[in-house]
Amino acid sequence: MADTAVFDEQAVTASVTEGIEKIAQASSTDELKALRAHYAGGDSEMTRASKMIGKLAVEEKKAAGQLMSKLRADFGRAFAAKETELKQAEEQAALEAETVDVTMPTDRHPLGARHPLSALMEDIQDFFTSMGWQIADGPEVETEWYDFDALNFGPDHPARQMQDTFYVKGEKATDAAGFKGSNMVMRTQTSSDQVRSLLGKGVPLYLACTGRVFRTDELDATHTPVFHQCEALAVDKGLTMADLKGTLNALAVAMFGPEAKTRLRPSYFPFTEPSAEMDLWFPDKKGGPGWIEWGGCGMVNPNVLRSAGIDPDVYTGFAFGVGVERALLLRHDINDMHDLVEGDVRFSEQFAMGE
Repeated sequence: MADTAVFDEQAVTASVTEGIEKIAQASSTDELKALRAHYAGGDSEMTRASKMIGKLAVEEKKAAGQLMSKLRADFGRAFAAKETELKQAEEQAALEAETVDVTMPTDRHPLGARHPLSALMEDIQDFFTSMGWQIADGPEVETEWYDFDALNFGPDHPARQMQDTFYVKGEKATDAAGFKGSNMVMRTQTSSDQVRSLLGKGVPLYLACTGRVFRTDELDATHTPVFHQCEALAVDKGLTMADLKGTLNALAVAMFGPEAKTRLRPSYFPFTEPSAEMDLWFPDKKGGPGWIEWGGCGMVNPNVLRSAGIDPDVYTGFAFGVGVERALLLRHDINDMHDLVEGDVRFSEQFAMGE
């Protein structure tokens, strides 16, 4: 060896042998990493010996290099084998610890929550069912005849314009039979279901129609292009506005509590005559109890009865419609329509029942 070189073959061999023995006894990958740092890291006997090779005499370098190559290979094989063994053992232990017996009962909570809009729709349906009314829902892609013509909407009514209605085949195109005005639209109201029921079931008829409707509104805090309606229709002999008012008051109490009530203001709708705007007395209104517009109503227009083949001199009827989203906003003091449509489960979880 050169005078300044210190290559202790015995010491480095003993260090590597000791390291391999401790590797065999290691019980975790963390312990294994610590052994590698101690016996093969920058301050290890193995690293110091490797650095000394360059200072050895030429005739000694070959033997020292071969020794170090063998020691590093022996250490590396022992480390790799033990690392594979420990990793497999730790992965198996983790899998066993995380195993879930899916046959065991669980009390995990919460499991999720139904959207309050769906729950309110069912509440409304339950109210009408409790009075003996039928529940109906028809197609969401509808003909103009059911959506407009049968409900006494003239061809020039603003609601039939492109800016208000989603047309599927274009506005006022001629159909295969050469008839104009029977194009397909996304239904703008569930009243089309009432016409179908009048034609298919006849009278007397007590019917509530709930479902999605579509209008070309921009989504904002109070409007959405897809929303839900409940429209009710009663056709029988001798029905009057008093029957309409009694039904409205009963629905208001069912939806908003015993203090709720309704009032009617004269208005105009093509499908009812006389017609009225319906206001709701809402005890929890912001700023204190007061009246809030809730929907429209009236006695069924004779032209609507005639379009369904019903004699308006024998039968009368009343109809009304309310927006389900508006009822939900009022009932739960929700300020922004975006909350209903964004699909954030945290919103629905507020309405989960029980613990």
